[in-house]
Amino acid sequence: MIYSWPALMIGCLLLAYWARVVRMAHKLRRRKKFELGANFIPPEPVGRWLRIMWIPLVGLWIILPLLVALRGGLPVVLRPMVQWPMVSWIASIMAAGAFVATWVCWRRMGKSWRMGINPAEKTQLIVSGPYAYVRHPIYGLSSVLMLATVAAVSSPAMIVVAMAHLALLQWEARREENHLSRLHGQAYVDYAARTGRFIPICRQRQGANVK
Repeated sequence: MIYSWPALMIGCLLLAYWARVVRMAHKLRRRKKFELGANFIPPEPVGRWLRIMWIPLVGLWIILPLLVALRGGLPVVLRPMVQWPMVSWIASIMAAGAFVATWVCWRRMGKSWRMGINPAEKTQLIVSGPYAYVRHPIYGLSSVLMLATVAAVSSPAMIVVAMAHLALLQWEARREENHLSRLHGQAYVDYAARTGRFIPICRQRQGANVK
């Protein structure tokens, strides 16, 4: 018996999302002979500690919607606090859109895609496509996907997972920016000045009001 179709849809999307991430890391490791598979386990200590925290969160992120979808009589901590079918369906559609948009970003990154920081490795700076407007579109879309999950599965456990995940995304984004600033110098500084971190920034065109 299916108790929540939107939760099931989101759970399946998350399974596909993270299966794709693991597959990309494996392909890059095989193709480029990377020992750590696109920095899936980063060589630097802080990145390794982040993985220790992040991997269980991702596991819970996938499992919690599936539990809500497939099991009744859940403990209070796993049970949605509110259930609004329309909100849940809208959230599932948003999650699907975020997944598709993330796939576009993955393709745009190509061989430069990495999951973590390797201070000894130099990658190409991608500044076109979605990256012409946002420095971390994948992280931004991951945030949308997480918020959509919370909207569909508003359990106390899911809310805690979301808060931790979003905090780690913020931390990792800033660490990557510091790394890329050291790696690419002024080119990255100029790029960061004209783009948003997770959402595009609006700037008035110079001279737009000059007559």
